[in-house]
Amino acid sequence: MTDVLIIGAGAAGLMAAGTASMTGKSVIVLERNDRPARKVMITGKGRCNLTNNCNSLEELISNIPVNGRFLYSALSRFMPADTMELIEDMGVPLKTERGNRVFPVSDKAVDVVDALVSYATDDGAQIVKGRAKELIIENGTVKGAVTYDGEKIFAEKVIVATGGKSYPATGSTGDGYILARQAGHTVMPLKPSLVSLECHEGFCTDLQGLALKNVSIKVTDSKTGKEIYEDFGEMLFTHFGVSGPMILSASSHMREMEKGRYVINIDMKPKLSYEQLDARILRDFSENTNRNFINSLGGLLPRKMIPVAVKLSRIKPTEKVNQITKEQRLRLAEVLKNLKLTVSNFSPIEEAVVTSGGVKVSEINPKTMESKICKNLYFAGEVIDVDAYTGGFNLQIAFATGHLAGENV
Repeated sequence: MTDVLIIGAGAAGLMAAGTASMTGKSVIVLERNDRPARKVMITGKGRCNLTNNCNSLEELISNIPVNGRFLYSALSRFMPADTMELIEDMGVPLKTERGNRVFPVSDKAVDVVDALVSYATDDGAQIVKGRAKELIIENGTVKGAVTYDGEKIFAEKVIVATGGKSYPATGSTGDGYILARQAGHTVMPLKPSLVSLECHEGFCTDLQGLALKNVSIKVTDSKTGKEIYEDFGEMLFTHFGVSGPMILSASSHMREMEKGRYVINIDMKPKLSYEQLDARILRDFSENTNRNFINSLGGLLPRKMIPVAVKLSRIKPTEKVNQITKEQRLRLAEVLKNLKLTVSNFSPIEEAVVTSGGVKVSEINPKTMESKICKNLYFAGEVIDVDAYTGGFNLQIAFATGHLAGENV
């Protein structure tokens, strides 16, 4: 018998374990993987963007498009500054980069993971390998859980912090949703969020591996005619479409996916007006006056992009630069300023950074993270129906809800 059983040793579970054990509670953390926090290890491309050093609670919540107000109490109790202080107190110096993204100075996610494990275990929490199959519930009150090995772990309180359904290799296979439904909870439909996008245009395959930096994008919902997102930064072409930081953020604004509904317009020269770009093209042409068109664009575009831009401009690759008309130049400028991509689908949820959907927030007490349906049952982290933009916000949600659940058990 233990005071607290936490199912899942990810960011939320470890935070809950450390917070609960500091109050003197006996804590067991049940983790299916050999090593805790596998998903934290791969965040920020292995550097771990652990939070966002934004200025206010309102700014924080504005970056959480799905049920952000539900998190008001959790985030009020544990802000990014608290996350940073805790991690630095555990011996990991931090730095703030572009977009207020916070990373360890070492650029090693393992340092953050080790700090979280130490925080959880320093006051006595035990991390035990095992996978929860079902909850033990009697008369509307949770009493513990049964593992797939048949072991029964009895507890006064249970926190489900199993993560979502993205990156199943890290252990996030949706176990928490099964446990929640068993307790009588509604699980809102699951879909990928912060995910790469599949696009209709075949030239994406030709551009696979090409990263575009310092470009801007605008995303339009063709069903409503409204612009739903714009950004400036970096993106990447893949064999099926596009990815990269801006694309991941854009995906979280696409609430209902339909083939062809969302259109991305890429401005590869956002700092130049059409007139300035035309002057730039003329200058490049004047330096290549007797060359073929396809051989004149090296100063304007990445090598991989040149054949695609030539084809889309409808100018013959072998056309001599000194014969290209103003109308043709304007077509080329339009390609560079307004490259159009039609989104056909999200990439699979298994490839998403986070899962949108999960345990319905109206069935959870936002001031404690306790279930309103099953007594002594709590939820923390991605298993709840909340998700945010990229930039450290989702890990901050995990830390804040884990901390609040840990306080209240």
